[in-house]
Amino acid sequence: MFSRMRRTIYSYNLNKSLSKFLQIAIPLGLGIFLVWYVYSLFTPEQVEQIVFHFKNANYWIVGLAVSMSVISHILRSYRWNFMLEPLGYKPRLMNNFMAVSIAYLMNIFIPKSGEVSRAVVLSKYEGVPFDKGFGTIISERVVDMILLMIFTLIALFLQFDALYTYITDSIPVMKIITALAALAVLGTVFLIFLKKSKGPLAMKIRIFVDGLKEGLFSIIKMKKKGLFILHSLIIWILYIASFYTATHALEETSAISAGVVIITFVVGSFTFAFTNSGFGFYPTAIMGILLVFGIASDVGFALGWIVWTSNILSILFFGAFSFLFLPIYNRNIS
Repeated sequence: MFSRMRRTIYSYNLNKSLSKFLQIAIPLGLGIFLVWYVYSLFTPEQVEQIVFHFKNANYWIVGLAVSMSVISHILRSYRWNFMLEPLGYKPRLMNNFMAVSIAYLMNIFIPKSGEVSRAVVLSKYEGVPFDKGFGTIISERVVDMILLMIFTLIALFLQFDALYTYITDSIPVMKIITALAALAVLGTVFLIFLKKSKGPLAMKIRIFVDGLKEGLFSIIKMKKKGLFILHSLIIWILYIASFYTATHALEETSAISAGVVIITFVVGSFTFAFTNSGFGFYPTAIMGILLVFGIASDVGFALGWIVWTSNILSILFFGAFSFLFLPIYNRNIS
């Protein structure tokens, strides 16, 4: 009997470890494959052009763009206290910033692990219970998701004609209608499944949706919700301003319109949300959307890598600094 229990526990731990490994390995592997595949599509002349763009980019402008991203992280750290204060906690801004920096660092290696690490850091150094800290982070994510959707709609509105022309020229109209009809049917089936099913998957989705609702209502009930919303808008404006500034690092992308900047930013943001911080996917997505608006593929690919690399280097620097400095900072304070 005990032998069977040990085997069951071992099998459970093995499956859990395998699941974690696959969550990391699959997006990373796909990213590596995508980099190789896209690179293989370029001619030697295009590869030379990509290298040329890297060598001749204005890295002072790139540095300015990264600085805007860092400022947005500081504002995110400050905004966090708007949600924590009603719970009876007011962590030090430095601890908040280091928790956020570590979260971004963790997301590079393990997707979605940053939210957990943020709550763990705050629990250890500020005494905020993990469940409460994690709840505020989920609420933050609700706001971020809503703002990303708003900017997506703005981008689609600003560039509707160009996108519509590109899609209708690339895909027959009947196929688009069929795809939309199939999507509507699948959506209806999914909603029925979600409402009727008692399986573990449906339960997890319902719990997730309930969490989003709870997070949204907690924001509505917040005392400083006006300041919270204002800071949220400034954070996302800084994100877009950072990307817009980075486009000026290359002469070929310095004159693209605000609409193109927003839709390119939105497309890039989705790759960060669903992969290992966009590894491999971000440069490819930037290249693909800019190609729609007449920007050469080698230029778009180079810009994507410049923006992605500069931001990842910043995350690595501040994340590593936070790991090292966090215990020192809190030891001196205590």
